[in-house]
Amino acid sequence: MQFNVHALDTQQQVVALSLEAASEAAARDIAQSRGLSVFSVEGKRQAFALPRLTRSGGFKPALFSIELLALLEAGLNLVEAMQTLAEKEAAGERGQVLGGVLAAINRGEPFSRAVAAFPQHFSPLYVATLKASERTGDVKEALSRYIAYQGELDRVKKKIVSASIYPAILVVVGALVLGFLMFYVVPRFAQVYEDMSGTLPFFSQLLLAFGSFVGKHGFFLFSAFILGVGSSAWALSRPQVRSALNQRLWRLPAIGDRMKTYQLARLYRTAGMLMRAGIPAVRALEMVEDLLAAHLRPQLRQARALIEQGQPMSVALGTASLTTPVAARMMLVGERSGDMGQMLGQIARFHDEEVARFVDWFTRAFEPVLMAVLGVAIGLVVVLMYMPIFELAGNIK
Repeated sequence: MQFNVHALDTQQQVVALSLEAASEAAARDIAQSRGLSVFSVEGKRQAFALPRLTRSGGFKPALFSIELLALLEAGLNLVEAMQTLAEKEAAGERGQVLGGVLAAINRGEPFSRAVAAFPQHFSPLYVATLKASERTGDVKEALSRYIAYQGELDRVKKKIVSASIYPAILVVVGALVLGFLMFYVVPRFAQVYEDMSGTLPFFSQLLLAFGSFVGKHGFFLFSAFILGVGSSAWALSRPQVRSALNQRLWRLPAIGDRMKTYQLARLYRTAGMLMRAGIPAVRALEMVEDLLAAHLRPQLRQARALIEQGQPMSVALGTASLTTPVAARMMLVGERSGDMGQMLGQIARFHDEEVARFVDWFTRAFEPVLMAVLGVAIGLVVVLMYMPIFELAGNIK
């Protein structure tokens, strides 16, 4: 929403500006973050507004961290860097967040508390990393640590997504072609062969009987299809259904092992980042609990309890079945060197590469199998439709 703001600048001159903010209080905070003394804020009514064809103003913590780190490394202090970013992004959601954080800093609040006021944009992990860095005053190190952490997560996600694109396209295109044949072409062939149904081959009779049924009950089948898609989407939105599906996937021998490895890699990476920031191991494991699958969380709580009783981290996680053979040995090395946070990061990178290799191998093996299945299904439908024509041609000869 647009607001007309009237304020006094540092030279006690009246200035008027237009700001986009979620509320009047947010607009006031943005203006005050620019060093203005606000004395009036009025909402601007818009009868009609065309959608803006500009880039999205959505706030991204990773991009914010990169830009803030670049300004801090250039020699600006935190307030100057935040003022620069707020002036650069004066409108949109990004401007609201930056203005709110800057206003909180100007009120004397710590940086971690300022960003914690926007939980929808800054995760508890981000806030905890900044809070730990405030003990030493090294915000740049905390930002660098978070950027590296987010980069590792994005790299693994991109590998998985890129490997899944081609099989997904094959499934969608194959399903569309098969649906077109079964629900449009086959019913019309059924009308052509209706008078000679008794002389058709058995499988062709079955196919054409299905085509006749579709032709007579097309509206009902279409309605049932829409209802099924809607019901499936609603079911997948329920946490209980997703949890049940995940548990079934976890029971598959090869896929379940890789899913657990991926979960453990997230656990090691996030806990390692927090421990490098100076957060104790027990607190770090408590903060990363929500990142794990639901059925692994009781095991993590068991590991935390063992650490509180004085057990080493490698023993506690191993007892709770939250280690791999490689991770267990590397944790022992980390405990001897006294740098468990760094070692957990290395363990996560090792397992990320392992998961990426498995995804690459699986997609390379799955793609030809999928193409063969779709090709056989489509070819079988076409052959069964044209088989009576082939037999008729043979009889003519």
